[in-house]
Amino acid sequence: MIDTHCHLYSEQFDNDISGVLDRAADAGLTHIFMPAINLDSLPKMDRLQHPSIRFHKMAGIHPTDINEGSRTTEEELLKYCNREDIVAVGETGLDYYWSTDYKSEQKKSLRLHCRVAKTVSKPVILHNRDSTEDILKIIEDEQDGTLTGIWHCFNGSVEEGRRAIDLGLQLGIGGVTTFKNAGVDRSVAQLPLEHMMLETDAPYLSPEPKRGKRNEPAFVKYTAQKLAEIMDLPLEEIEEITDRNALELFQVTDTSETQ
Repeated sequence: MIDTHCHLYSEQFDNDISGVLDRAADAGLTHIFMPAINLDSLPKMDRLQHPSIRFHKMAGIHPTDINEGSRTTEEELLKYCNREDIVAVGETGLDYYWSTDYKSEQKKSLRLHCRVAKTVSKPVILHNRDSTEDILKIIEDEQDGTLTGIWHCFNGSVEEGRRAIDLGLQLGIGGVTTFKNAGVDRSVAQLPLEHMMLETDAPYLSPEPKRGKRNEPAFVKYTAQKLAEIMDLPLEEIEEITDRNALELFQVTDTSETQ
């Protein structure tokens, strides 16, 4: 299995990172993709290593960090995202949940990230909270036939999911899909598995039956099991298809070698 969105460098893992990684490997994870919160996230990612897991870095600024004053220029972000060890741009996006005072700044940042993603031919990773219409409109504006990316933590309607797919996005399926009253499972059931990949967003959004606890990569198995139930497919098929989708999007070769 592959966790396509995990903040493994978070201080919430500082005290037991070795155990977290061992549990991830025992659960069958082979790749973990790490979005940045800001550009200071990158050195923290470099400290992670495990003999059975490949770690992949992204570069970008989270929209809630934009609220806190974090900024980058197109030139600076391009410098980072051009690096061979950076597989994607983000996470970026829009978040109107905590504050609507910074909509303009967040939108400018999202467009900047999209331009860089197109320039370096790498996917853009989209955080979306209470901002679906604005975020899809910006992706529609920026889409020139080359922009790819993930709607991280997909929680939209069937119609919104289809629109996102039509705009060239993949859907990140995480813990919220397992929540009994969220209704996301009903949307996911009507959307194509060929455009989905698994994620945790650890240490946040733990899936059932771990809801309320710190999330970690090993818990992606619960989301995979829920997706198998939703799609009425064997777990092995869910793993195979979502793994393939992720590796193709991130242009990563699946080898037994670690990095």
